[in-house]
Amino acid sequence: MFLTKGLICIAFLALLANAQFSPNYVNGRNGMVHLFEWKWDDIAAECENFLGPYGFAGVQVSPVNENAVINSRPWWERYQPISYKLTTRSGNEQQFASMVRRCNNAGVRTYVDVVFNHMAANGGTRGTGGSTADPGSKSFPAVPFSALDFNPTCGITNYNDPANVRNCELVGLRDLNQGNSWVRDRIVDFLNHLTDLGVAGFRVDAAKHMWPGDLAAIYGRLKNLNTGHGFSSGAKPYIFQEVIDLGGEAIKKSEYTGMGAVTEFRHSDSIGKVFRGKDKLRYLNNWGTSWGFAASDRSLVFVDNHDNQRGHGAGGADVLTYKVPKQYKMASAFMLAHPFGTPRVMSSFAFSNPDQGPPTTDGQNIASPRFNSDKSCSGGWVCEHRWRQIYNMVGFRNAVGTAQLQNWWDNGSNQISFSRGNRGFVAFNNDNYDMNSSLQTGLPAGSYCDVISGQKNGSSCSGKTIVVGSDGRANISIRKAEEDGVVAIHINAKL
Repeated sequence: MFLTKGLICIAFLALLANAQFSPNYVNGRNGMVHLFEWKWDDIAAECENFLGPYGFAGVQVSPVNENAVINSRPWWERYQPISYKLTTRSGNEQQFASMVRRCNNAGVRTYVDVVFNHMAANGGTRGTGGSTADPGSKSFPAVPFSALDFNPTCGITNYNDPANVRNCELVGLRDLNQGNSWVRDRIVDFLNHLTDLGVAGFRVDAAKHMWPGDLAAIYGRLKNLNTGHGFSSGAKPYIFQEVIDLGGEAIKKSEYTGMGAVTEFRHSDSIGKVFRGKDKLRYLNNWGTSWGFAASDRSLVFVDNHDNQRGHGAGGADVLTYKVPKQYKMASAFMLAHPFGTPRVMSSFAFSNPDQGPPTTDGQNIASPRFNSDKSCSGGWVCEHRWRQIYNMVGFRNAVGTAQLQNWWDNGSNQISFSRGNRGFVAFNNDNYDMNSSLQTGLPAGSYCDVISGQKNGSSCSGKTIVVGSDGRANISIRKAEEDGVVAIHINAKL
């Protein structure tokens, strides 16, 4: 009997394997951005005014379902569900549906951060949609969930015990039992409703805290994507699961990669160490699975995310954030230039306290970002995705497409360069002295605009001009004192 069950499970996972790994991007686009804590109307406008025109392929949004209202409104209240009603500080269901439609029309896919490992902790009695709950007695009538739907009350104390991690409560959050058929049905209904509204996939919060078999059963019941939003027939939601695995715990990301991608925290940890100078750039010549990452199509990669930029999750002080802009832009440029993984750019609000919520107009209602003449943000928002060095590298990634990494060069230390076939070339200097080398770019002869220091404007460059000779070589200079330690050129930036 066990063997039969095992074979059924293997066959089931094989079915899933063909489904959940494509991000469902519009052809010719690549790279998503996490617009953390933005309002739905503002995201819709950003899709139309910026993300679409600058080639972004997708946007990850904050949790969409009703959450507990916590005093002082910290960002983490969004991760304390009260119900699956689509009402949050970002907007209501009608605004969310309109946003998804407008973003899809702009060629930008939507990925929802979904929270179904748990419900709110004690104190989370009132929701953003007006619902009430009593987490103390595990009563969430707006779903409804009762004490019958949760695992027994216990705290996570031992990350080397998978049962403790998956059956007990993460920081007091009431732990749902995904093996319970009623719980499963509510989760499946929630995810399928979002699919009906036109989303392209899900980030599954706290996936390592749920049993892989339960997740497989849930994912196996998900609808195909809505063809009325431009998705191909039979397309499945892209699933990327939050599994923090730096190698020191009992729960492994390999338990989840048969069902979907994982958020590859080793990428964030490793890229931070390299560009902070703790590892040499030359070691990046075998970047990928050799570094302990999951397979490329199973890895959602990032420099930082909303958790670890605040010191939560994995990476600690090595994580690069907007607070160290030169290294952050270099690491982001490397991630976007390199073919490995499905990259996600972080877009933050400024914070000094790690619990701090997004900018507000009155302490309660989220404020809209303000945009400056140079495309950057203000009003408490950082908007890394609007930094020229980052949005132009999304353009670079689109320009090089699937071209292979070639023409690797390094100086044995912290100066490197490589091409993406004959379509793009990038060079980095993280040494404490100037870089000045004749390098093989792989590109056709001509004059190209460096898309880091500026961009192509008609028949001239607003930043550096790089001249590629008939042999494909160019003189590349990056002084140690320059604002940016990277240059990048591509076929679409040729004069």
